Amino acid sequence: MTVDPNAATQGFPSPKPARGGPHPARYLVPALVAAAVAIALGVYGKVHDPAGTAFNLAGFSSTGAVKSWLATVSLFFALVQLMSALMLYGKLPGPRWSSTLHRWSGRVAFLVAVPVAVHCLYALGYQTFESRVFWHSLLGCFFFGAFSAKMLLLRWERLPGWMLPLVGGLVFTALTLIWLTSAFWFFRTFGVTT
Repeated sequence: MTVDPNAATQGFPSPKPARGGPHPARYLVPALVAAAVAIALGVYGKVHDPAGTAFNLAGFSSTGAVKSWLATVSLFFALVQLMSALMLYGKLPGPRWSSTLHRWSGRVAFLVAVPVAVHCLYALGYQTFESRVFWHSLLGCFFFGAFSAKMLLLRWERLPGWMLPLVGGLVFTALTLIWLTSAFWFFRTFGVTT
């Protein structure tokens, strides 16, 4: 028996190509965590007996003023985060340290928003007596749920390119609407005071 060195070799069938990304069911985990956080906050806010006040800072005339200014600071840093995200995605020119700016502005925005949320939940609870207050309560719960989902997704690899901008956009939109239904309303009603 002779072997032809120029003959095509017969090999095993090539493996099937790998799928483009993770199974879509994988995204149920962050969605379920977001729903659980939002519902837990809403239930706590509804069943908790509102205390009327949770904190006040020296130099401010009321807890409403404190909350409004802290919410405004949080929104400012959220705007910085939006601009730095646009830099990271190449939609705006930006410095090489845009990613650091993005991370730290998000951290500051969240940390400043937490005392406001604690005050809202503890002092006021989840209320529905008028549409502005209802939407504010609902959006507050949604914000922390969406934020939880975003934090989970940040650690995952091989996300579709649209996933983080979508969830980040939801978080930013919720925070903006929360600000409009609270701090903006406060400043229009009582004036821009401290």
